[in-house]
Amino acid sequence: MTPQQIAEEISAGKLDISKLPVKPKQDISKALEPYVKTSIDKISSRKARRESYLGSLGEGPKPYLYVIVATGNIYEDVVQALAAARQGADIIAVIRTTGQSLLDYVPYGATTEGFGGTFATQENFRIMREALDNVGEELGRYIRLCNYCSGLCMPEIAAMGALEGLDVMLNDALYGILFRDINMQRTMVDQFFSRVINGFAGVIINTGEDNYLTTADAFEEAHTVLASDLINEQLALLAGIPEEQMGLGHAFEMDPEMENGFLYELAQAQMTREIFPKAPLKYMPPTKFMTGNIFKGHIQDALFNIAGIITKQGIQLLGMPTEAIHTPFMSDRYLAIENARYIFSNMKDLGDEIEFKEGGVIKKRARTVVENSIATLERINHEGLFSALELGLFGDVKRQRDGGKGLEGVTPKGDNYINPFITLMKGGK
Repeated sequence: MTPQQIAEEISAGKLDISKLPVKPKQDISKALEPYVKTSIDKISSRKARRESYLGSLGEGPKPYLYVIVATGNIYEDVVQALAAARQGADIIAVIRTTGQSLLDYVPYGATTEGFGGTFATQENFRIMREALDNVGEELGRYIRLCNYCSGLCMPEIAAMGALEGLDVMLNDALYGILFRDINMQRTMVDQFFSRVINGFAGVIINTGEDNYLTTADAFEEAHTVLASDLINEQLALLAGIPEEQMGLGHAFEMDPEMENGFLYELAQAQMTREIFPKAPLKYMPPTKFMTGNIFKGHIQDALFNIAGIITKQGIQLLGMPTEAIHTPFMSDRYLAIENARYIFSNMKDLGDEIEFKEGGVIKKRARTVVENSIATLERINHEGLFSALELGLFGDVKRQRDGGKGLEGVTPKGDNYINPFITLMKGGK
């Protein structure tokens, strides 16, 4: 029986593998070898295909224009994704259906009914990847596909994405702990293997620090974003992810009524770029203070885009004028892309022309954030990461190490535990 057939038999209740006799470890490894090789070869082929497309078609300039689709129906998502690509988008993210991160399994096959998003399934990945490859050839520009491997199925969805040629994955245990109440022990274990897969597959990981500023004050708690970025950088390096695949997150989330708020935002964006010079930083748009006033919202997004191009961000998640009203229409995406392209073109080299005043507002703000981040990291180093999460150091959200969802899935490794992929994907390390 193949692994797929075994999974189907277990799902149907026809096979109970716990009642099968356990073979010697070397026999198990030998039986797995052909299936492991097939998967490794397929992922390597997908990575080579991406590199071939980038070599022949090229891609859009940075910052990449990142937009979302979220209809609930994968076939409708394709229609909207193709429209966005033709309008100028570089990355299409398919938002997952509400609550999928809390499912301890991955649905199977193409899906047409989701709520606030579309189920992440391997078949849905295949359908969207094929559509974006076709439109990329039409446009002469490679279009990247993004999805989400956070929650209770981080390695499973990472594997699906690697097999189907995804390019970007949200992949952040800290986000899952704080905002989805996933047990911290469970998700830190899951994150390591999922990042090993993403690193091997050439997938850019995105982290979710921007969310801290939706529950905490963006001015007072900016240092927690930088501290978390530095932690996520180290966790990524441990899993074999190079800096060039680290889409570390931060956001443009200060109160628009704050005097000199743009200067503070610019300071933090420039600071983050200088601290992580090789990373394709993921810059998130204003959401917390978007009120439904589409005219003011469009201006807020324009200021966000100005900060993004001046500081040379890697991935610009475009803000929508209808943020806080509904999921984006195709017309909303058009306006957002038009806004970004206009600013990115007209201000392309502005960042190279700017030197920041010594002792000025911008440099002082950056220095304050760095100093507060160092103090936070020193505290975490003393108390431990789990204790820091219990104390609510990130996002003003407190979680317990034995609380949350998924702890029942954590167990010590037995004598017969085998995971050949980690060794192979990390080059024998």
